[in-house]
Amino acid sequence: MKTTDSLRLIFVRPAFALLFAALLAGCQTTSPQGASGARREPLKAIDRPVELERFMGDWYVIAHIPTFIEKEAYNGVETYRLAEDGTIPTTYTFNKGGFDGPLKTYRPRGFVHNRETNAEWRMRFVWPFKAAYLIVYLEDNYETTIIGVPGRDYAWIMARTKTLPETRYQELVALLAETGHDVSKLRRVPQR
Repeated sequence: MKTTDSLRLIFVRPAFALLFAALLAGCQTTSPQGASGARREPLKAIDRPVELERFMGDWYVIAHIPTFIEKEAYNGVETYRLAEDGTIPTTYTFNKGGFDGPLKTYRPRGFVHNRETNAEWRMRFVWPFKAAYLIVYLEDNYETTIIGVPGRDYAWIMARTKTLPETRYQELVALLAETGHDVSKLRRVPQR
């Protein structure tokens, strides 16, 4: 693809370009300063193996520190499928602005970056750029997970069910806080 064709693609699809810019901002190699003023290390993925086949399927977005495109998301669902070539075609859908709002659909492709654990991926929203995607928590039974980016700018608490008991939700929020995220920015995603 020629450079001019690449630029045209970015301008023709501004939503993808803006989403990519937002995600790329979360992929910094160094993290912003913490409350004490000290530089934080980038967020890391879990260090135990993730069974990709078990991770595939639907995940309901329970809460997030959102990118700008999903600030008004309702009914958010992220769906993963493992392709024969080892990539992960992904579909992210939500209603914008309300339960009956327009359906938005994004189709990034995941690439496993750390093959030892399968917990660190790269997501491609716009070719050829890829953004870091880190599984920072995964329940042993694969029922809940927390996804983050190195700079901690965005995060997603997801579950296999549309809702969680309040005590379980608060446990996941506490885990997110332990990873250094600003949970005051957390938005609960309405699910119906």
